[in-house]
Amino acid sequence: MSAITQKGMGRRRKRRTGKSMWLTHIILLLGGLIWVYPFLWMLGSSLKTDQDFFSQGLNIFPGKTIAWGNYPAAWNEASFGQYFINTVIVSGLTVAFVLLFTSMAGYAISRTSFPGKKLLLGLIALTLFLPHGYTILPIFDLIQRLGLLNSLSAVIVVETGGGLIFPTFLFIGYFSSMDKEIEDAARVDGAGFNQRFWMIMFPLAGPMLATVALFTFIGAWNNFFIPLVFTLANPELQTLAVGMYAFIGQNSTQWSYLTAGAVITLAPIMLVFIFLQRYFINGVAGAVKS
Repeated sequence: MSAITQKGMGRRRKRRTGKSMWLTHIILLLGGLIWVYPFLWMLGSSLKTDQDFFSQGLNIFPGKTIAWGNYPAAWNEASFGQYFINTVIVSGLTVAFVLLFTSMAGYAISRTSFPGKKLLLGLIALTLFLPHGYTILPIFDLIQRLGLLNSLSAVIVVETGGGLIFPTFLFIGYFSSMDKEIEDAARVDGAGFNQRFWMIMFPLAGPMLATVALFTFIGAWNNFFIPLVFTLANPELQTLAVGMYAFIGQNSTQWSYLTAGAVITLAPIMLVFIFLQRYFINGVAGAVKS
């Protein structure tokens, strides 16, 4: 085969590769636009008047009159200030407790061995697939017997308990993938099991801590079912996800205020994700190595 023929074949391959890359990028771009369209529509609709909301349909852009007043109106009319404080308290404490319990459990399980360990972990993992509808009644009865019903403590306890299993497995994988030489050096220097965890392994688990914190925060912030059930008799303790129903009346719905409230609710999640995103990939990659 001559050099000229080889060059011609190389050019044709490059053209085919270039066309396939362009096609791939176009498909991904269209998929991305479809994925973010609901958020763009919600953002644009939060700045529409009631008349523009119904007249413009699925248009993502606000009308001629930009209704900036929808945000303060939504905040004040639905008592979003109190709901926001409740949500911050519930989400913050849930994240703190989950990080504390799951990091300790993950380290202990990854560094110890006992008969039936794999079987026990498998049985625990099965609980991830239990629907909330089947477990809410015994949980409700337990919370009532503890005297925590209709309080933020009930929501924090239930959300913490429900968010322990998956992060524990993430920490097990992350700690198992870490080099043990540093621990061995600390053991030689006389550091005990707890000292090695708190002084060495816990600080080194920063990426996984950030990953678990992000997952837990999003879940706690967006949770609707648990805050609804355990604060039903005390509306002042509701979270933002439950408080959104203040805009839905029996005969009408304030759609512009509802979308403005949804943007207010999503804003903290986006800020937390932007702040923690650089740790996210490292944490997940470390968890799946083993």
